[in-house]
Amino acid sequence: MSTSALNEFTALLTEYRKGDQEAGKQLAVVVYQELRRLAQYYLQRERPDHTLQATALVHEAYVRLFSDGDCAWRDRAHFFNVAAQQMRRLLVDHARAAQADKRYGGKLRVSLEVLTGVAEQRDEDLIALDQALGKLEALYPRASQVVELRFFGGLTEEEAARVLEISTATLKRDWDFAKAWLYRQMSGVVSSHP
Repeated sequence: MSTSALNEFTALLTEYRKGDQEAGKQLAVVVYQELRRLAQYYLQRERPDHTLQATALVHEAYVRLFSDGDCAWRDRAHFFNVAAQQMRRLLVDHARAAQADKRYGGKLRVSLEVLTGVAEQRDEDLIALDQALGKLEALYPRASQVVELRFFGGLTEEEAARVLEISTATLKRDWDFAKAWLYRQMSGVVSSHP
């Protein structure tokens, strides 16, 4: 999302909170478009026979984000955090349902090539990633947010840094740390460092 789009989002949110219903309608359109971008980014990396479609993911995320009838986000950064978390929850729920259904006969897999930087194709279990992210979040909340924004939210380093209001250098350090930490957690490597 460009700086002008981020500013537009914040302005619309502010006006909607003041009672401008037209701003609310425009905000809903912007949110829907952003959710669509996030879903397409994530699902393009999924296996070809994945059963969850981008439109279904967008609609469900949209419903969850607007379920209380109001935009509960404090600002654009809060929106991106909440949207990335909702996408993650929806994808994990779908993976769990697929595992429970014997017709699918296996685990939903997601490529972590982006996280590990390994050139070879390496699939890891989405549910295991979710569990590892939960541990990372408890120990290092900002590093977990970086992963959610980059991996589930599809934001660039610069976009994620703007959302979290940190420098790009700090974001890169958090991203590198989180990738290594998650790799150790998911590969079963025991370390003296959490």
